[in-house]
Amino acid sequence: MDDSDHLLVAAIDFGTTYSGYAFSTKSDFKKDPLKIHANQAWNAGGRQLLSLKTPTVLLLDKNKQFVSFGYEAENKYSDLVMDKEHEEFYYFHRFKMKLHKNTNLSKTTVIEDITGKSVLAMDVFSLSIQALKDHLMELLGKRGTTMTVKDIRWVLTVPAIWTDAAKQFMRKSAEKAGIPGDNLLIALEPEAASIYCQYLPTEKLNGAEEGFTMAEVGKKYMIVDLGGGTADITVHEKQTDGKLKELCKATGDACGGTSIDNEFFQLLVKIVGAPLMNSLSKNDPSAYLDLFREFETVKRTIIPNKTDRMNFTVPFVAFDTLCKKSFGEDFPSTVSSCSLSGKISLRGDKMRADIDVMKALFLKPMVDIISQISIVIKQCENVSMLLLVGGFSESEMLQHAIRKEFPDKRIIVPEDAGLSVLKGAVLFGQNPDYISSRVLRYTYGYKVKSEFNHKIHDKAKLVMIDGQELCGYIFKTVKKINEDTSSGTKVTKPISTTTKFQRKLQIPVFASTKEDPMYTDESGCTCIGTVEIEISHPSEEDIYFDVEFNFGNTEFTVTVTERDTGHSETSKFDFV
Repeated sequence: MDDSDHLLVAAIDFGTTYSGYAFSTKSDFKKDPLKIHANQAWNAGGRQLLSLKTPTVLLLDKNKQFVSFGYEAENKYSDLVMDKEHEEFYYFHRFKMKLHKNTNLSKTTVIEDITGKSVLAMDVFSLSIQALKDHLMELLGKRGTTMTVKDIRWVLTVPAIWTDAAKQFMRKSAEKAGIPGDNLLIALEPEAASIYCQYLPTEKLNGAEEGFTMAEVGKKYMIVDLGGGTADITVHEKQTDGKLKELCKATGDACGGTSIDNEFFQLLVKIVGAPLMNSLSKNDPSAYLDLFREFETVKRTIIPNKTDRMNFTVPFVAFDTLCKKSFGEDFPSTVSSCSLSGKISLRGDKMRADIDVMKALFLKPMVDIISQISIVIKQCENVSMLLLVGGFSESEMLQHAIRKEFPDKRIIVPEDAGLSVLKGAVLFGQNPDYISSRVLRYTYGYKVKSEFNHKIHDKAKLVMIDGQELCGYIFKTVKKINEDTSSGTKVTKPISTTTKFQRKLQIPVFASTKEDPMYTDESGCTCIGTVEIEISHPSEEDIYFDVEFNFGNTEFTVTVTERDTGHSETSKFDFV
């Protein structure tokens, strides 16, 4: 999409826990890059809370048709449960992480709602993106902006540590939601946050000394993007041309803010047992959601120097009913006889817990995050600064643990850390060349057959074609893991037909976690898609093609061109 084509950039930050959108016009960006508009009025209903993001929650009816998204979906579902009309509805929350490390993503992948009913994953994601897109278009309409979806450059955020297939899945979901593919950019979350911080003045960078600026040439810093689902870490260096260079490949894992909710779930399992907790989620979803909504508020008040006990509301009636049914005793008796009875007690519908029990919920996620940061520090020396972004980075428990573990590093947390990815995605859309180079997370190559060498090749891979001994499953490397790759790098490889009168050329493309894989069926090797091209004039002679691999952008693409005819194909390269 040409720069001249778009009047406005709109970014959708599709998060594990919360999602939102923001936008800026081309003229605003030129005058004041930080003049970014976010929707001010996601209304949480009864809680009198206006927020810039809305929960990533989707409600569908019995025909799997869209009902509502975000706070509206939460509130509508609560009403349905109260009226005992919820059973035929589908309620999805925190489903983004279903794409994390999922190596079998396809158009037929399904995800389960809160009660275990399945819907196609692509439908759940596309309907959610569509809800955000439609909300934005409605807001622009109210402002009197006559603009169509095609006048906008759209940006969708994804974790940098996701696989190519997961990124492609998000792209396809957005296209299905009515966003034209040619108008859509995929932004990597830590990169977006890093770009945003380039524009911030010192007073908005908590932890920075006076006069400090992120935009200083040669400045190296680690971006630690801590969202609801993932910790996503990379290192950037500011270049003389103002762009950012990635110094080591994106690293991270599923240890975001929701992992503390998982620890809280395990704490409740210690009190009432796993079957009862699962029963609560399936049979009384309203009580279950209220419990975790309450914990969402409580976990923000757990701070390092807190010493007194903590109280939080629990769905007493629901727990009491289930305890009587499952154990033949009431809820207070179950609590007083559990292994944590000395540290946890009940006062009416309030549970009181020793502060060390609540602080312990942070231990595993903090250890995991610190371990991920340590790995990157070993890979990239001379990094003196850590930039903490994403909603979970606002946790004082986490900030304290990171400062304690890395006393020699400057820890900076920007104002609005939870919005840094969203606002940075808008800035990325205004200037997609901001990142000058990236480090490859995989070794990329494709499957070929080559002349069989009895000294080095595995006998099991010997195939005979037209009387010739060939070795199948050879991994033909195009680019290696950890290679520094400039944005827009193209690598062209020749390939030819292998049989006479071949009508179609199929090139399976692979990614490997190894530096030098020999075969495509080794461990760590994944087929990320197949490039397919129809051969216009099949022949007895070999027909030659040029395969162009495009690296260094947020997405990886492949184009195949038939030399004689110039016929080329990119569109059929399907990850999912």
